[in-house]
Amino acid sequence: MRDPAARFQCSGEMGDFGFILHGLWPETKGANYPQYCRAVGVLPRRAVRDNICLSPSPQLLQHQWAKHGSCMANRPDTYFGAARLLFNTIEFPDMARLSREPERGTPLTAQVLAERMADLNDGLPTDAITVKTNAKGWLQEVHICLGKDFKPRRCPIFTRRAPTTAQIKIWRGR
Repeated sequence: MRDPAARFQCSGEMGDFGFILHGLWPETKGANYPQYCRAVGVLPRRAVRDNICLSPSPQLLQHQWAKHGSCMANRPDTYFGAARLLFNTIEFPDMARLSREPERGTPLTAQVLAERMADLNDGLPTDAITVKTNAKGWLQEVHICLGKDFKPRRCPIFTRRAPTTAQIKIWRGR
């Protein structure tokens, strides 16, 4: 891995992370969501230890707690407990297999990825999933939009996403 910032997560030296949790944050009706609602201290070591495999960067964990967790919970274990519970309920498609579909003549689009995820997860409609790619078409993020009840809901129109017809590429690793 050439990018030192991504070495921990992507080098394979500390494990093979696959999908990670970037964060869990509250949304409102507009594009501006609540953030940095109150001052929080440094995360306790236990919070980092218990969540490092979900979001393998202590800095990202700290950032998510300060920016979003401070608006959702009084304690880090409550915030990360909810995030962990929600993340662990998601089934992910076989991404290596999906990455090979274009080689077999089947275009892999943002819509196809959303459909495959919806097929594996009862109650998760495709309109509650957005796919984000970089400028070269590589998959960067999959967002799952949830309501205040933590149930899937249609993603807001202002959510940054790749067009449903955009062809995407999936990194297979080393």
